[in-house]
Amino acid sequence: MAKSRLFALLVVGVVLGIAPAGAQDGPPLPTLPQSAEIELKVQRDGALSVTEAISVPADAHLTRRVPLRVPAGNDRDRVLAVRDVAIEGRGDSDAEVTEDEFTVRLGGGTSVVRYTVDGAVGAAGDSLEVSWPLAGGWDGPLKLLRASFAAPKIPKSVRCSLDGTWPCLAAQIDHAGLTRFSQQNLAPGTRMDATVVLPPGTVPANAHVVPAATLAGAFVLTTPVALAWAGFAVVCAAVLGMVLRARRRVRTPPGPVELGAGDGRFSSPDGVLPGQVGTLLHGELGPAELPATVLDLAVRNYLWVRDEPDWLLERRNEPDEQLTGYERLVFDALFADSTSVPLSRAEVALGPMRDELYAELVRRRWFTRPPGTRTGRLFRAGVRIGCYGVFLTVLLALTAGYAQAGLALAASGAVLALGGLLLPVRTPRGDALADLLGRLRLDVDSDRALPYAVALGETPELPSRERYWIAGADAGAFVDALVGAFAGSGQGRRQ
Repeated sequence: MAKSRLFALLVVGVVLGIAPAGAQDGPPLPTLPQSAEIELKVQRDGALSVTEAISVPADAHLTRRVPLRVPAGNDRDRVLAVRDVAIEGRGDSDAEVTEDEFTVRLGGGTSVVRYTVDGAVGAAGDSLEVSWPLAGGWDGPLKLLRASFAAPKIPKSVRCSLDGTWPCLAAQIDHAGLTRFSQQNLAPGTRMDATVVLPPGTVPANAHVVPAATLAGAFVLTTPVALAWAGFAVVCAAVLGMVLRARRRVRTPPGPVELGAGDGRFSSPDGVLPGQVGTLLHGELGPAELPATVLDLAVRNYLWVRDEPDWLLERRNEPDEQLTGYERLVFDALFADSTSVPLSRAEVALGPMRDELYAELVRRRWFTRPPGTRTGRLFRAGVRIGCYGVFLTVLLALTAGYAQAGLALAASGAVLALGGLLLPVRTPRGDALADLLGRLRLDVDSDRALPYAVALGETPELPSRERYWIAGADAGAFVDALVGAFAGSGQGRRQ
């Protein structure tokens, strides 16, 4: 019985690898053929130093392939990196490190392989976990594998498994705080995984977890994706603020508004021109804007009116920077071929004038988009961004992952497009101006106020007197003729 107990103690001593005091400086060389002695040590910067002494039969070769990208659960992969590889032993032994795999090829005899692993230390609740496969990927069997693990602090616990299912033969923390593992008769390809739990703050965590290279992994929430969704939230807030601001009406003082006075003084609300009045009030170009613009050009000394059997419009001053784009179009159309034109033969194409007038209203910030259009620049930009986001989602899902970043971009585009639809055509500034125009009190005896009266659809009786922009005293007759000439159905030559 005593001999049996002594033999059992000797076997346990061999299996657990009770080493002398200097064993921590490097693993002992294997005493059995086709076996491995491994030493793992966590450095203070979190790097894992590994030294493996492996015995290979003299007439054989042994190869190990270690994957460096392993599943970490929840559609994520853990990415490891191996560096500073060195091999001592036979000349036909070598190692290769790629992005996804660490390969070691050993010839016959005993070889010592040294390398460093980055990414083996991960956070686990309030602790740290160090994980590394002690075996796995060997194309031949190992009769015995023993390993030791050291860290700056004594581990809290330790786990060891075979192929993620069966426990190892031995895995324990000895009285000196050194962790030891051992296993006999490992079949080719059998994976032996060791995990050591360390107290918090022992070393910095350096685990690199990325989305798995699968379709589901491409949609995993990661830090870049979270930043993309944060950007989406900013876009939502900005669009909401823009829409609320645009739909907020500006209060204007109640009561009638004086536009001009009989002594010639004139003040136009926000610099609005007669040709812009009707569109501001009704949202589209009406029949009075063109005659009001022609009359305004006369009042501002760009053309002269003669009282002849057929009213004659004569070019008086050249157009300058004081004219807006649509006013210049009207002026150029009237005097395209000569310096004078009878009113009955005056032709102005309303299409170009309307487009330039609408663009001017947008530039003046009275409208968010050209009147009469269902969508504006914000809507079109949102549609384009949304299409880019869909394309980016598909591209990232099939390549690099982080596909939710594309979804965030597509959602941002959708919000922008919706904001473009919700934006009112008229801005708060345009609303305030339209409100003022609706309450104008006009002194039509003032030449400068007369075009505004025409734009508002008023046909007042004008007192007979000399005016600087027309030959003769019957300005009222000219205004009636002008309105009749240009305020028809809008068909034919005036299109």
